[in-house]
Amino acid sequence: MNTNTKKRIDAKQFASTYGSLIGLVLLIIVFTILNSRYLGWANIRNILRMASINGLLAIGMTFVVLTGGIDLSVGAMMGCAGMYSAYFAQESMGLHWAVALLIGVGMGLVIGLFNGVCVSYLKVPAFVGTLGSMSIAQGLTFLITKAKPIPGLSEGFKNIGGGSVGPIPIPVIIMAGVLIICFILLYKTRYGRYIFAVGGNLNAAHVSGINTKRIICSVYVISGVLSSLAGAIMTARVTSGVTSTGDGYETDAIAMVVIGGTSLAGGKGRLWGTIVGILLIQCLTTGLDMMGVSYYLQLIIKGFVVIGAVMLDGLSAD
Repeated sequence: MNTNTKKRIDAKQFASTYGSLIGLVLLIIVFTILNSRYLGWANIRNILRMASINGLLAIGMTFVVLTGGIDLSVGAMMGCAGMYSAYFAQESMGLHWAVALLIGVGMGLVIGLFNGVCVSYLKVPAFVGTLGSMSIAQGLTFLITKAKPIPGLSEGFKNIGGGSVGPIPIPVIIMAGVLIICFILLYKTRYGRYIFAVGGNLNAAHVSGINTKRIICSVYVISGVLSSLAGAIMTARVTSGVTSTGDGYETDAIAMVVIGGTSLAGGKGRLWGTIVGILLIQCLTTGLDMMGVSYYLQLIIKGFVVIGAVMLDGLSAD
């Protein structure tokens, strides 16, 4: 291998590993120059609060993508769990807020398990299976609410999304706890090694004795649980159940994962990179909001960001 070829490989490796982090730093600098309030504590709290909700989706998506799959139902599961949590968190129901939260998370667990069984045991392509689950979750959402918002949530439930422990928002604390658990699972356990093995080479993993079906099924369950937890937190934050909760969030989740360096082909990725991707997308969204950019134009920008991230992933693999 000559020197020029080695330099090109090193440059691609550097861009693949640290490109998203550099992009995040540059993004913060640009928005801070455009608006001095961007790095104010109130805005930082808002960024972290929203990043923690979106981040739960992205972390679950990371597990799925590492196995070479995709989960298009995360936004719909988020909305479904949020509405079911809100329904049982109404003060008129008289239930403890934790019961309402568990019911919402349970909805995500069931749908995630359904996704996992379809993809791993019934051999349904992940794209098709989770697309179908998206429709199912949306139907379940409207079934319980008749497309009407759910107000009158208990104060304990609303505190999940809007409360703080000292200066730190509760969603950030929840996100930090989930992140620690997922880091341990992915990098300190045999289960994590199996996930990378299944994504790297499914046939080789199966021949080596790994129960590949169980591993694939489990990552969709993780995605479902974390998506539903995000939905419950988002519902608590807006203080009412809204049927549009979660709409389009699957795009953000995929963008965060790919920007963070996780390959859509599976077997290669970094959870810390996903965290960078989460912060980058949220910083971009918040900055565009502060500049008065319309939501519809933001969708276009995010679409190009996703395409660009996938393109860079393909180039770095060449």
